[in-house]
Amino acid sequence: MKPLLLMQTGDAPEAIQRERANFTQMFVQQGNIAAERLQTVFLPAGEQPLPPEAYCGVIITGSEAMVTERLPWSEQAAEWLRQAMRISLPIFGVCYGHQLLAHALGGKVDYHPQGMEVGTLDVTLLPAAAHDPRLAGLPTRFKANLIHSQSVLEPPGSAEVLAHSAQDPYQILRYGPYALTTQFHPEFDGATMQSYLNLLAESHPQRQAAYQHKLHQAGDTPFSQQLLQGFVAGLGAQLKC
Repeated sequence: MKPLLLMQTGDAPEAIQRERANFTQMFVQQGNIAAERLQTVFLPAGEQPLPPEAYCGVIITGSEAMVTERLPWSEQAAEWLRQAMRISLPIFGVCYGHQLLAHALGGKVDYHPQGMEVGTLDVTLLPAAAHDPRLAGLPTRFKANLIHSQSVLEPPGSAEVLAHSAQDPYQILRYGPYALTTQFHPEFDGATMQSYLNLLAESHPQRQAAYQHKLHQAGDTPFSQQLLQGFVAGLGAQLKC
């Protein structure tokens, strides 16, 4: 069977790796992914994936890089994703991956005018979500873990908006039956979100009180995790992985 590709677009901060895990391990743990099914390609180091036809699906991780930097590895990944869309490869993009696919397909990505969105926050489904089986079982409003400075400011014409938060109107984007992306992090458990908030509080002492408040609200987000697990399980059910 074909492997599932994890397109790793960066590393978690060293402090997060020491306390919790790096992105690959987070996705394996929270997505219930069998390690032997997974092929990880670390794009910033110059590693290259095989053509999209070689995989049963792809997950695109978050990154400390910014899509607007137009880094060579990122632009190459954008072209790879355009090819993947042409063959209807199942795609699940998270944070940077969410923004990268939007950029690849003609959307606009840039810094959010309201600044960083961070914490365990409410995400609200739109009526269009009711018609997507991948979101079946999710409540209209659920908690998700977020940390990002850039956002999709204008989705591509091919995208359908399925959810929003108070700050970001494009929390879930759908591109037909095969591609789904989230601005939030379904691979983060509550302890990982707390570690990020502690790191922010240490590095921005002038905002420590605000981050400490968010720290008390941070927690696991089982419904957002359900989206990731559903993507992985769906590949198995379709005998693609």
